[in-house]
Amino acid sequence: MVQHHLNTFLAQAEADEIRPVRYWTEREFRQYLTCGILAYGFARARCGDCHQGRLIAFSCKGRGVCPSCTNRRMAEVAAHLRDRVIPRVPVRQWVLSVPKRLRPALARDPDLAGAVLRILLRVIHRALRDTVGVPLPDEARLGAVPFLHRFGSALNPHPHFHLAVTDGLFIKEPDGSLVFHPARRLDAETARSVTPIVQRRVLRLYVRRGLLTRAEADDMLRWRGTGGFSLDGSVRVAAHDRAGLERLLRYCA
Repeated sequence: MVQHHLNTFLAQAEADEIRPVRYWTEREFRQYLTCGILAYGFARARCGDCHQGRLIAFSCKGRGVCPSCTNRRMAEVAAHLRDRVIPRVPVRQWVLSVPKRLRPALARDPDLAGAVLRILLRVIHRALRDTVGVPLPDEARLGAVPFLHRFGSALNPHPHFHLAVTDGLFIKEPDGSLVFHPARRLDAETARSVTPIVQRRVLRLYVRRGLLTRAEADDMLRWRGTGGFSLDGSVRVAAHDRAGLERLLRYCA
């Protein structure tokens, strides 16, 4: 399909001045058309015992179009995080979506996306402290791996965050070891209850950056419910369920 229709698609997009195709999008498609084809480069592998050889075509190593390369990257990221990064502690998936009005700026501004992510992490950290059940020092920290998804299930532009977050906090002992304190009263309802906090802080951020007026932000705060903000924390993986953790990370990645 890409081989037969890419040039037609690009020509139509060029004629549409409102929605042009970005150069990196065209590059992804053109690199995909070279993936796994010997004419575009290969390595020769040879067995040192039987001396049999074979040619291995180079892959495009794409991140957005090629199903082979993106699936391999997804599997490698998930396996690395499971085996070498995330310890054997419970992990909760947090998903944040914002109203449609806020999404274009979030999609095009990495610095803004980072600021929204920091707001979310601070709110989650506060929720974990409140549900651990024991007093902890101020330096108690969570562990988190964030992923910014740029599309919805219908391939509609929809930037939103998926985070794999330790369901509890770490503190450092005087000898340098880490002790994990799991959250004991955190559930999906508790996660939803902090959505208004995220809503207020994100709207204040947009006002400070000149992306919304104060009147527009106040109007969005008066919308029914949380006005298009959605924070879900209903998916939790137990500490011993490493296979479940890898499935969750594959989905996020």
